[in-house]
Amino acid sequence: MADSDIETAVARALEESPDRNFTETVDLAINLRDLDLNEPSNRVDESVVLPSGTGQETRIVVIAEGETAVRAEEVADEVLSEDDVADLDDDEAKDMADETDFFIAEEAMMQDIARHLGTILGPRGKMPDPLSPDDDVVETVNRLKNTVQLRSGDRRTFHTLVGAEDMDAEDIADNIDVILRRLHADLEKGPQNIDAVYVKTTMGPSVEVA
Repeated sequence: MADSDIETAVARALEESPDRNFTETVDLAINLRDLDLNEPSNRVDESVVLPSGTGQETRIVVIAEGETAVRAEEVADEVLSEDDVADLDDDEAKDMADETDFFIAEEAMMQDIARHLGTILGPRGKMPDPLSPDDDVVETVNRLKNTVQLRSGDRRTFHTLVGAEDMDAEDIADNIDVILRRLHADLEKGPQNIDAVYVKTTMGPSVEVA
């Protein structure tokens, strides 16, 4: 369960968000300090499964053949074969990359995918998660539907999705708690490498969390 201070900050951000004719996302802004982000090993690059989900539709494309492809049809937004990937032109590949949150691909296809799509997916941080023969594609897709990326690059401040404004403040707070715990565990100096954390809806004001 999240700290009550986190839940209070989330509740305030939701209350202060102006009414809109669409459901806004709830985002977390994290400011880092005392890290040389020009050094790639110091950058944040993590996938985190949110316990309460993202509150958003997550688009997932699976690249697979045979039985794995058939099972993926049940849960993925799109399933591509190796030939489908080879047939994509650059514009089609870029559109697909921009519209897709996560790609999953059978391990045996990763080399060919890197050859055909590496220059498009790589810079976007969207190279496929490899699927081993022992992995359950349905389970993997369902897990990724609740997953967000924490990626700082060389910037001191970065953002990540933590929910939607129609979710309970407690659930969003639990998501934030998991993210902060991961960062505390992974950063060189733990909490000391975090300068400040803010939560806000898409159009609403920022509220300091920590």
